[in-house]
Amino acid sequence: MEARQGNQGDGRTIAELREVPQFVAGNFVLKADFDDGDEIFIQRAKNELRETPEVVQQALKDIRELLKGEPELIVPDDDEFYQKFLRPCKWYPKSAFELMKRFYQYRLNNPRYCKDLMPSTEKKPFLAELVIPLPDRTPDGCRLVVISAGKRWNPKQVSLDDIFRATMLSLDAAIAEPKTQISGVHVILDMDGFSLSQVTYFTPSFAASVAEWVQRCLPCRLKGIHVVNQPFIFNMVFAIFKPFLMEKTRKRIHFHGTNRSTLIPYTGTKILPKEFGGDFEMPKVPLGQGIWDYFCCFEKEFEASNKCGYVKSAKR
Repeated sequence: MEARQGNQGDGRTIAELREVPQFVAGNFVLKADFDDGDEIFIQRAKNELRETPEVVQQALKDIRELLKGEPELIVPDDDEFYQKFLRPCKWYPKSAFELMKRFYQYRLNNPRYCKDLMPSTEKKPFLAELVIPLPDRTPDGCRLVVISAGKRWNPKQVSLDDIFRATMLSLDAAIAEPKTQISGVHVILDMDGFSLSQVTYFTPSFAASVAEWVQRCLPCRLKGIHVVNQPFIFNMVFAIFKPFLMEKTRKRIHFHGTNRSTLIPYTGTKILPKEFGGDFEMPKVPLGQGIWDYFCCFEKEFEASNKCGYVKSAKR
């Protein structure tokens, strides 16, 4: 999903053209944030991403030149679109260009996970509350997404592919936000109640696909993957993933079990739900329908995003 689509006629963003949708359930207020951020985010972008007017201007110019040599890759000629790939690469245009190619090559090669990836097609995992984007940011500005793959997950009703697709969609929405591009994302993987019968749904081919997407194709500063409430048998699942993980990724995976004190330094307490040791009290009402309805408000943006990519298979 793109926060801003090419030329809107008068140059305004989506957020400026219409009121940004939101989902409210008590103190749970989910709303996309397309604001560029205050001085804190500006300084963070400068210090961590080399983001200065001079660097930005040159990077945008260079990535446009690089794209001229890739005519089969169709993307918007739009500064805000390019920054989604440039920021996680610290505004190095060649690195961002290579990331962009890998991102769209992955989409082309993995229709099982990427074809028609829109809110309307991903209702089941959201209604089951298996993927929940939390409504606020961590103290360092990161978005926080909770994935539940334990007792809440019935593989006969919601497939592992469904959870992966919903996760991709949620992160695609998050990284449309400039603040998230700058600060990044933390993911909490809640394995409470994970059973031996669920282990069989994890295959080496699935693990390889997830690892490739996370490590090579995701245009996002993934700051941490936090596994909580995992039983001993989760080691069997991690053993499937381990051969595909780079050292850099392994260092960002943290196993917390039921120790809440080790999670808080990464997320703070304000946004962290009480069930994970934080102060945020999740609403007692079901959230799934509202979260799915919220994402559906951006259906047209996702549909436009799905039209980007390689027009035919490119040899790589």
